[in-house]
Amino acid sequence: MPAGPPGSTAPAGPPASTAPGGPAATAPGQPVYPWDPAAPSHVFPPTGGFPPGAGPYAGFPPGYPPYGGHLPYGWPGGGGWDPDDPLVNPPHAGVNGWFARCAGAVRRGWRLLLPLLFLTQVLPGLALSLVSLALSPGAGDELPADGSLPDGFLTDLAVFGSVVFLVSLLLSLVQCVGWAGGTWVVARQAAGEPVDLGGAVRYGLRRAPGLWGWQLLVSLLVLVGVCFFVLPGVYLAFALALVGPVYLFERQNPIGRSFRFFHDRLGLVLGRVGLVALALLAGGLIGFVLETVATAPFGADPFGSPAAVTAVVAVTVVSSVLTLPVQLIQLVGLVATYAEQRAQEGPVNAARLAAELG
Repeated sequence: MPAGPPGSTAPAGPPASTAPGGPAATAPGQPVYPWDPAAPSHVFPPTGGFPPGAGPYAGFPPGYPPYGGHLPYGWPGGGGWDPDDPLVNPPHAGVNGWFARCAGAVRRGWRLLLPLLFLTQVLPGLALSLVSLALSPGAGDELPADGSLPDGFLTDLAVFGSVVFLVSLLLSLVQCVGWAGGTWVVARQAAGEPVDLGGAVRYGLRRAPGLWGWQLLVSLLVLVGVCFFVLPGVYLAFALALVGPVYLFERQNPIGRSFRFFHDRLGLVLGRVGLVALALLAGGLIGFVLETVATAPFGADPFGSPAAVTAVVAVTVVSSVLTLPVQLIQLVGLVATYAEQRAQEGPVNAARLAAELG
């Protein structure tokens, strides 16, 4: 390059290079910024300001975080869900996982659940059936030739309705003992805790009054819904199907929580409760047909002779016992459905649910 003008001290030239890690050189005419050797250097990839192991998705496996309450494809069960939990069906397992957990609950607990449900479900149902047959209005009376009602029919009908209603109320309290005790057995067995029939009955007696009150309210709501052209009653029966488990595990706002489960995941809850309802419908239909066909030969008065009484009681007992598997399906199916809904809200396991029962 040409030399500078006379009197200059140094020729103009390119900027001097700097040592690695030193301050950056600047072009002529640009301001010089101070360099702090202690300032942290940039790293790649960026950490977003989170220390190692404390990122925004801490606790989940590496990779993309869960989205929409579900696990990404291929994840075995991160984020706190146990894919092998014996009671809680994780969000990604589907209906096959729900069936597997229902079958596991039956396999673990049938030796305790069958006698418990027989004492608290079958026997009360049998007693109600016998009372209904014995007090049926007009039983044994010949109908008048002109087609009018027999004398005293309306009085008998009022007595029949009153007695059946009161007996149903008392027996439903006994049934609540079975539902509460059965839920205790299912949850504790899934958590690996010891259970026995006496413990189940004691727990059922402790929780039955509160459960009974909520079940009466649910029955009243469903009855009112049925009076409005049936469909509202069917809707309420499905939407309030989880009131019992919600009360036993959470003991607050069971109606609101059951509605929320039903509406937040309509297809899932409707499918699970629908399968339970189909089992109940099939069992009830079989029992009704059997009892109707077996008592038809005895006419309007099934208690007119000792032989008729023996036959009718035997048929009623058989039809009541046939409802026992259906009662077991209903109990296990609703408890497994509730546990699955809890898993949709966040990680939960059988041990935690068993502890919540108190």
